Amino acid sequence: MIYESTRDINRKLNPSEAILQGLSEEGGLFVLRDLGKNKLDLEKLIGKSYYEVAEAVLRLFVDFSDEEIKKCVEEAYRGKFSHENITPLVELKDGYVLELFNGPTSAFKDVGLSLLPQLTKTALTKVEDKNDILILTATSGDTGKAALEGFKDVDRTKIMVFYPNDGVSTVQKTQMQTQEGKNTKVCAIHGNFDDAQSGIKELFVDEEFKKELLSKNIKLSSANSINIGRLIPQVVYYVVSYLDLVNTNKIKLNEKVNFVVPTGNFGNILAGYYAEQIGLPVNKLICASNNNNVLYDFLTTGVYDKNRDFLKTVSPSMDILISSNLERLLYYVSGCDNEYIAKLMKDLKETGRFEVTGDVLAKIKDKFQAGFADDEQTKETIKAIYEKDNYLLDTHTAVAYKVLLENLDNEHANIVLSTASPYKFTESVYSSLFETQGEDEFTLMNKLNEKTKVVIPENLKDLDKKEIRHKDVINKEDMKKYILEKLGDL
Repeated sequence: MIYESTRDINRKLNPSEAILQGLSEEGGLFVLRDLGKNKLDLEKLIGKSYYEVAEAVLRLFVDFSDEEIKKCVEEAYRGKFSHENITPLVELKDGYVLELFNGPTSAFKDVGLSLLPQLTKTALTKVEDKNDILILTATSGDTGKAALEGFKDVDRTKIMVFYPNDGVSTVQKTQMQTQEGKNTKVCAIHGNFDDAQSGIKELFVDEEFKKELLSKNIKLSSANSINIGRLIPQVVYYVVSYLDLVNTNKIKLNEKVNFVVPTGNFGNILAGYYAEQIGLPVNKLICASNNNNVLYDFLTTGVYDKNRDFLKTVSPSMDILISSNLERLLYYVSGCDNEYIAKLMKDLKETGRFEVTGDVLAKIKDKFQAGFADDEQTKETIKAIYEKDNYLLDTHTAVAYKVLLENLDNEHANIVLSTASPYKFTESVYSSLFETQGEDEFTLMNKLNEKTKVVIPENLKDLDKKEIRHKDVINKEDMKKYILEKLGDL
């Protein structure tokens, strides 16, 4: 089991090394060339718990023993999620909602970022590396808090998170600014998520920077979904949701289903593609974008063009124009052509755009559909589903639900991936349903609870009363200097 870079066939690592390194030296992402060679035996997984399914999936991707895998899964999830099934499936009138927000930060990123620290700890023992790990992560809101919580006080790791100062919700920002942990550091940057993400990527290919870290016995890694160890855990909930439908006799084993996924960085929907490759019966993966619809345009035309206005929307975690994980999909649909991927990524860096061949686009369209929703449509969907189903969507899930309604397929079960608690985006959700009078998000949180009776997650209660610990704001150009200066604090 060997991982290679999407951009260079000669850069190869075993799974533990790939998890620890995060990103290849030249900027490529690590992938299994023979993804799908080994398949899940779905029949044997019927009636199994989330933990058992997770173990079965991980065996296809990591070089750990069964005992090590079991320990990782147990320590990641046991007692840390508010629902015993981790990712419960809820049936509404138009389809199913897969609730991925029952973790310690009320966002779907918890699923991957609760397990990644356990994978990292285990990988460190496998490679016998004496260096500590510095996790550098860019966030559009949810990844940051989930990564901080996952890696908080984990031995031999330090974590720094960078977020756009004006590009996250008040709740998301407060979650990060109040983060505890002796090995955590949070910093805002002037700019948007793409600025933060590109700044991190530049550091990963900065040999001088990495040498300076090595002199301090530190190696770089990432908690973004560019790290294969972050992506693999997300494959699990696709399989679990499918088995839930089989277990409840909603579908028969081997019937295909559709998944509708709100996505910006393409990691969440790519996990569905991975699930399909290892044997999950998937009909279509439907990509739902907000007004920053660079993915919608690409999936319909084959042209990826980030040369457009960056729009701030009511679904800020999807306000992204550079979708890093798309590179992995392009690698597979191009026939694992590393040179072709290197050329596309070079075009993107130099011109801000690339165009795939007709054959590649046809392969993508065979499995993927796309749709998008603007802010008004998003808020209208929140209101409509609340009135019809008495169910409260967050703004990102509402984008996906609107796309579901436009692509209703009565021949297959339709599963919408719900990515966050509505209380993480309270102002937008509340104003979709009721009149506001200029109240802050924390006041609206309590009012939304009073009016809808939807429970506020424990981790968000009294969040505004916690101590602000992280106030730094810098320019993207100062990230390297900032990191080296602050390492001594961790």
